[in-house]
Amino acid sequence: MDLEAVRTRVFASVSQSYVQRDSMLYALGLGYGANPTDPAELQFTYEKGLKTVPSMCVVLGYPGFWMAEPKYGIDWVKALHAEHYFEIHKPIPPEGALRAEHALPAVEDKGDGKGALLYIEKRLFDESDELVAMIRQTMFLRGDGGYGGYGSPPPPPEALPDRAADKVTDIALLPQQALIYRLSGDYNPIHADPELAAKAGFSQPILHGLCTMGLATKALLAEFGGADPAKLKSLYVRFSKPVFPGETVRFEFYDEGQQVRFRARAVERDVVVLDRCRAELR
Repeated sequence: MDLEAVRTRVFASVSQSYVQRDSMLYALGLGYGANPTDPAELQFTYEKGLKTVPSMCVVLGYPGFWMAEPKYGIDWVKALHAEHYFEIHKPIPPEGALRAEHALPAVEDKGDGKGALLYIEKRLFDESDELVAMIRQTMFLRGDGGYGGYGSPPPPPEALPDRAADKVTDIALLPQQALIYRLSGDYNPIHADPELAAKAGFSQPILHGLCTMGLATKALLAEFGGADPAKLKSLYVRFSKPVFPGETVRFEFYDEGQQVRFRARAVERDVVVLDRCRAELR
């Protein structure tokens, strides 16, 4: 990895216009609408009084897969999505235009042969130039350790409490969940093509990590937000294992007042897929 090239990269602004159909399709990709008479689900899937699922901020303003550009020297084939965080500053409109500004605030070097963590930041602004959301993403660059680092990486997440969860929520996934979710912008064929998924070592196409984050948003709003998207201030997730469409994802929540900490596991395999996660509520 060319650390200086990464440190000095300047991103062009990304403007994205979207319509109500896009917001509804994003919600359907998370499984909203399974109960088509429930007002809590219809608010995200029906144009009358339409609201936006807060986690939609993660799919807006994509800058393209810049890590594959040769000048950065990143072994992008070995890159893994490690963490994602968003903070909502004002409700995301169900349609309109947003401007995304991207930056690379830090690289944390784990050492030669141990990889590096690349921190990516995105800020979404509305047409009045007001901040709508701030998003941070961590990429684990398994093939790029030993090249040094810069910036101030955030502290690692704390372990969850050593006690039984306060609330448990199960979400059953559709077999076609990834095929619906990918229509919100992530067309990586590993989520759709069985042959390519097999070459990557998976028995079938896997669910998008950001879809799992959206499922966490859905579960949090149902259990702690009174189905009101304005109640969710921020959300952090740490990806530990992939999810397969058709599985049941179980969220185990630890209620700490204005903060909720949690993990998620794939029930059928008893594998933790999100770990050391947290959410802030309003």
